[in-house]
Formats: sequence, C-alpha cells, structure tokens
Amino acid sequence: MNPSVLAVSRKPSHTFSKINQECITLVEGIGVEGDAHAGKTVQHRSRVKRDPSQPNLRQVHLIHSELLDKLNAGGFTVHPGELGENITTQGVDLLGLPTGARLRIGADAVVEITGLRNPCHQINDFQNGMLGAVAHKDQEGELIREAGVMGVVLFGGDIHPGDPIVIEMPPKPHRPLVCV
Repeated sequence: MNPSVLAVSRKPSHTFSKINQECITLVEGIGVEGDAHAGKTVQHRSRVKRDPSQPNLRQVHLIHSELLDKLNAGGFTVHPGELGENITTQGVDLLGLPTGARLRIGADAVVEITGLRNPCHQINDFQNGMLGAVAHKDQEGELIREAGVMGVVLFGGDIHPGDPIVIEMPPKPHRPLVCV
C-alpha cells in the first residue's frame, strides 16, 4: 500500500474527538487552521498550565489507520478523528519513524515529526479500557505508546483524504521518538 492520507479532522474546541473534514489547511509554524491545538506556543491545556510560553511541538497529531484496525479487532469501536488526530494515515509506520522525519503530504505540506503522543485518561473516558490498549509494557518492562505521533508544520498547504505521503528521513544517527 502506498503511504497516503485516509482522513483529515479538526475541531475548534478542546474536546477529545475531532470532526472529519473534506480538507484541512496546515499553516506553517502554527498547525491546523481552525483547530484548538494550533499555535506557535503550546495549546494543550495541561502544558499551558505548566508553561504557556513553551513552543508548540504538538501542532499536528497523526495516527496510523492500522492502530484503529487493531483497536476495532480488539473489541473497541473507533473511527478516524475520534482519538483526537488531525491526520489519519495508511501505509505509514508512524511509530517507527525517528525524531525529525518529514512527511510531505499532498502537493505542498510538510510536517516534521517531533515525538510520540503521550496517551492520557481521556482515551479511557472515550472508551473504557482503551488506554491499556495504546499504552502497555513490553516483555522488558518498557512502556510502549501507540497513540500516534506529533509534529510541527514546516510548509503549509491543503490536505485531503487520498493525498500521497512521502517520507523523508533525517540524517543519521536517528533519534528515537520520545513523548512531547
């Protein structure tokens, strides 16, 4: 499967799920136009409380559709946008990307991956037990987070479902993703 966009979503209010759209516009250095998390500085409420002046490394939230498939097969019911993501991808191993990887999306947009999304209790509020399905420990006791990745907009542009995604890796040595 060629890497592509399955769905795009946004919501102007700070609620968990986002509404699917026919198109979203990414704005350089800001995020998704009309989304509650767009801004040069942090917009996630918990981070604003700690330090509202810190840069927004979470301008765009991406989730791979394969996670939604896994959750649905595990007894949950979840659709694109419902876990709060702006872009639902298909055919992209988002969690396997290093920090600094760039995604060229559609004709013009470029998103640089900044790190992992740290799933919180809101996922359990959405559907009981889902937090354990997206954040669990491996055999070595390391916490594995599967709730998507975060990024910043390097170049803006319109994104539609079906748009191709081209992955550009940063120079080596690659730095693994950590929570942002």
